Amino acid sequence: MTGENGVDLLVRLVGKDRVLTSAEDLTVYAYDSSAPAQDVLPMAVVLPESRDQVATIMQLANERRIPVIPRGSGTGLAGGTIPVPGSIVLLTTRLNRIVDIDSANLTASVEPGVLTAALVAEVEKHGLFYPPDPGSMAISTMGGNVALNSGGLRGLKYGVTRDYVMGLEIILANGQILKTGGKCKKDVAGYNLTSLFIGSEGTLGVITQILVRLIPLPEARRTAVAFFDDVQAAAEVVADTIAARIVPVTLELLDGMSIRCVEDHAGLGLPTDANAMLLIEVDGLDQVVDGEMQQILTICQKHNARQVETARSASEAENLRAARRSTLAALARRRPTTILEDVTVPRDMIPEMVVRIRQIADRNNVEIAIFGHAGDGNLHPTGMTDARDANELGRMEAAFREIFEAALALGGTITGEHGIGLKKRHFLPMQVGETGMATMRAIKKALDPNGILNPGKVLAA
Repeated sequence: MTGENGVDLLVRLVGKDRVLTSAEDLTVYAYDSSAPAQDVLPMAVVLPESRDQVATIMQLANERRIPVIPRGSGTGLAGGTIPVPGSIVLLTTRLNRIVDIDSANLTASVEPGVLTAALVAEVEKHGLFYPPDPGSMAISTMGGNVALNSGGLRGLKYGVTRDYVMGLEIILANGQILKTGGKCKKDVAGYNLTSLFIGSEGTLGVITQILVRLIPLPEARRTAVAFFDDVQAAAEVVADTIAARIVPVTLELLDGMSIRCVEDHAGLGLPTDANAMLLIEVDGLDQVVDGEMQQILTICQKHNARQVETARSASEAENLRAARRSTLAALARRRPTTILEDVTVPRDMIPEMVVRIRQIADRNNVEIAIFGHAGDGNLHPTGMTDARDANELGRMEAAFREIFEAALALGGTITGEHGIGLKKRHFLPMQVGETGMATMRAIKKALDPNGILNPGKVLAA
């Protein structure tokens, strides 16, 4: 079928004001937050406002074999929402209602376009807490969080998105509606279909509603920061803290390059001659948190922390968090192209992984900063390069392959929270093997026999 006929059908199904086709509009949705950027425009961008409209769009797409790219805010870092030729970008941002907050059952029901930060703020009004907090939480959507099983700064203590999703409403490739899970604390009826779709990156269905569990808001929270002359010493603090059976909310690591870029970008007063920073947070009962924080700071001093500061107010604590959350934006100012990667290793392997990343960067003569959720083993080696320099970009790609191999050799994974998408699909067999790939392909074929849902993502053709 022609692109014109496809557009006309979409307009007839959902209305002209919900279908974007101008070159300017299509260009906006031709890329996400990954790098290097691609250069493929979709056939159209569609903005449904209800579950039934999503179902209708999927029925049409399946009948006509039109590729569909589900998309939220486009903050993904693995190329998961980059369109393919002749595709529909199905934008879920108008499905943005918080449907229900059920304090009796400690749950909330939301549509996929709800911003993560908006849900967090709303449930806190009820004295409740939704812990997952990806770095882009101010603009990332709940649907995207589920599609990628997003983590965040609080992952060490509270886990990731999967740990809070109790049920889903999903539109399958053929337009049928599937509902999974529910509010029951215990439910082992059949296969765990909810978990199957979490982290599936839009390749198995389009999420139209999400049921999440909530927990009581912690009574107290303490925040501190420690600076070191050696990034490996900071990494050893992380390992020793976990070994001491202390589970803080946050143990975030920034290396020296990250510190300097953040300070240049945000002017927060960070010591630019330090080579590592740990952002530390604990929460819980008021009488417990001070003791836990003191234990961690003692471990910092054991590893020769040069400076330790404890936030004296909520605003000071937020400034410290802002330093960590602004890291990517700060690093992106350094070179024309910034490649943010994502590997996770067992927590006791963090010091070794930091050393290996440094060695790999030096060996390939490239600039790679290190920051991330060190407390749960999740590091973000970030390459600063220029995609216009083919030689340098090639060295950077070679370095990241070595970093993925190093993570696997240490018992880790090639991605802890960003997903596979387009950027890492050729590395996935390194981790899951032939049997794992065959199993994933069988699931994809069963749920999307015509291969229209986010084609080319996760599973290479």
